[in-house]
Amino acid sequence: MLDLWQSLKQFTPARIALGRAGAALPTTANLQFQLDHARARDAVHLPMDVPALVSGIEALQLSPVLLQSLAGHRQQYLQRPDLGRQLAEVDWQRLAGLKNEAGFDIAIIVGDGLSAAAVNHHALPVLAELLPSLGNAGYSLAPLCIARQARVALADDIGEALGARLSLMLIGERPGLSSPDSLGIYLTYEPERGCHDAQRNCISNIRPDGLSYQQASETCLYLLVAALRKKLSGVELKDDSHRLDELGSDYIPFLKQAT
Repeated sequence: MLDLWQSLKQFTPARIALGRAGAALPTTANLQFQLDHARARDAVHLPMDVPALVSGIEALQLSPVLLQSLAGHRQQYLQRPDLGRQLAEVDWQRLAGLKNEAGFDIAIIVGDGLSAAAVNHHALPVLAELLPSLGNAGYSLAPLCIARQARVALADDIGEALGARLSLMLIGERPGLSSPDSLGIYLTYEPERGCHDAQRNCISNIRPDGLSYQQASETCLYLLVAALRKKLSGVELKDDSHRLDELGSDYIPFLKQAT
């Protein structure tokens, strides 16, 4: 019997058009499910490759700062999400000592989140795409931070401690059966402890089978320029980049090109 979904399988790694063996899934599909489930579980417990990240970031001419949330280990991180949202006091004081009088425009944080595999695979390529654009736009960058046992809201503490106008958190997203290595970018204007999720913008599913590094970088740049110009983020800030042709180049500053 022809599976009407079969023609769509080429466009997605999602679990469609698996076929049937009587009333059950075929053996191949069943084994693939178990393998995908195991990969998702492994992604949660895989440690972040900090030495490789440090080396890659230093190659981008930056000196990263290593941080730790209040979650002391992975088991505690998974059982106590609140601890992953708070910066250890000793690290808060370290960052406060790095403030400057003028303040920073942007604080970039790389956190392991629920999939260190995503960070290990995709954080450096995204940074390689994004950082030159930020430099060309003239933004001042806080020391780039690498945070262990991090939840999204940890960027609030880090941004506040550094006195940054805006925070960008690159973090591993919750693994799925077809996407154990999906990276997300969370943007928050005026980060401070106690910010809620409605104050953030999220760029999700960054990976070769999802949103490309270039697309993610362009979307991130669009949103952060708009956030700093409008002095807001979250539900009040929309990604209208798909409308730029009709809105014109004057809609947002960085798109003004010399002719």
